[in-house]
Amino acid sequence: MNNSVTIDTTLLSQELQYVSCELDGGVAQMVLNRADKHNAFDEVMISEMIKVLEHFSHHPQCQVLVLKANGKNFSAGADLNWMRKQAKMDFEQNLSDANELAKLMSLLDKFPKPTIALVQGAAFGGALGLICCSDIAIANQRASFCLSEVKLGLIPAVISPYVTRAMGQRAARRYMLTAERFNAQKALELQIIHEIDDELEIAAQPIIAALLNNSPQGMAWVKTLLSTLESGVIDQGTLDHTSERIARIRVSDEGQEGLNAFFEKRSPQWPTTTNVNAATKNNNDASGQGAQ
Repeated sequence: MNNSVTIDTTLLSQELQYVSCELDGGVAQMVLNRADKHNAFDEVMISEMIKVLEHFSHHPQCQVLVLKANGKNFSAGADLNWMRKQAKMDFEQNLSDANELAKLMSLLDKFPKPTIALVQGAAFGGALGLICCSDIAIANQRASFCLSEVKLGLIPAVISPYVTRAMGQRAARRYMLTAERFNAQKALELQIIHEIDDELEIAAQPIIAALLNNSPQGMAWVKTLLSTLESGVIDQGTLDHTSERIARIRVSDEGQEGLNAFFEKRSPQWPTTTNVNAATKNNNDASGQGAQ
């Protein structure tokens, strides 16, 4: 591994208080590291998660991001002291505070590489947002989930687009209104998680191996493609956009390498670093075309 890359990520991790991060073999890890508080969110942890996501988003050697947490619980949601501060804030202060959480969710949702969430124990409130913004989620048997905001006279506003996209409007009505706790099996049925396995790290390994074997550009383009299809509308604009996407990737360097490798019966030689500028440009271009 490039030593300068290792030092770069190590220095960032040393600056953080409630989150840690590392990068090894193309796999980045963002770890919630406030176990004594059940990894509850506050403004500091949110800011640190934003820093880590921005770091790895632009890191050429990051190919996959794993999100996990130390301790018995993934995250208990909002920190109590942070909530006390919010109760004393005026509207403008609360809006600024909420915008930071919204930024965190958007960064994870639009992260240009595949993301995997490993969930143990409690995952309440905003933690469901992180899970639903991740591409793949695995939970252990004792994981439990809750959208508890209405119990406090609040609403799960910032995370609602991502949670509703995962579980659907009908289920969201029930679980956001009742604030009832549900288990890992129900989370699996609601498509919040993809697998249940008590050995989270072991369960993630074949998925990580599969991701590392794929075209980095292809996976980045899949994510931006899917983001343009969320409305479910299939009209002429959709047909034009999807046709343009497949034509453009066929003539790209990685598209040509993948096709040639297939016909030559050899393994494709994907780049070991991500062209961040190209990925960002593709994301912007795809978003613009999908909106037309």
